[in-house]
Amino acid sequence: MRHHRHALRPLLALAVAAAAAVGLAACQATPPPRTTTSAAPAKAPADRPDRGARDGEAAGHVPDGTTVLDDDLPALANLDPALLAALQAAAADAEHDGVTLFVNSGWRSAAYQDRLLREAVAQYGSAAEAARWVASADTSSHVTGDAVDLQQTGGSQWVGEHGAAYGLCRVYANEPWHVELRPDAVERGCPEPYADPSQDPRLQQ
Repeated sequence: MRHHRHALRPLLALAVAAAAAVGLAACQATPPPRTTTSAAPAKAPADRPDRGARDGEAAGHVPDGTTVLDDDLPALANLDPALLAALQAAAADAEHDGVTLFVNSGWRSAAYQDRLLREAVAQYGSAAEAARWVASADTSSHVTGDAVDLQQTGGSQWVGEHGAAYGLCRVYANEPWHVELRPDAVERGCPEPYADPSQDPRLQQ
């Protein structure tokens, strides 16, 4: 069932508290200070709503027009519950500003993630350059359900401006669409983003 315009602030508070209680490291730890060391290339990988159609919705594909409220889709249903609650709380408030949070990608299967990495290597010509855009299935926060890619519309901009109030932060300077949950951001603001995924120590193998 697709849910619309719920009063989600209490749900967000409970979800974040529950995440803290069980010691989810990805939600508790504020990433260390970091600096942007390189500029993004002029061309980013294609990340359209139809990307992944060959894999199907069961692998994480999202159809055109998917929003963060469409939690009957695996790409959203398989997200960390605290992240989903934060996104839906933000969506409810963004709605008052006439803004909808559309989603390009959320949870992905390992096979889907591996295919995206192979395509990135082919597109950029090397594994090192591809790593600036796509993580391996073993390290991807999409595979673990800890990240969402928002469409580059008013919703992405809205989250960039207001997301910290919900613990939603942009993690990579070259991927302003990539959002993860940082509960500490509600009080402290979002940490400085990494230049790109290759600079993220969580993704080092």
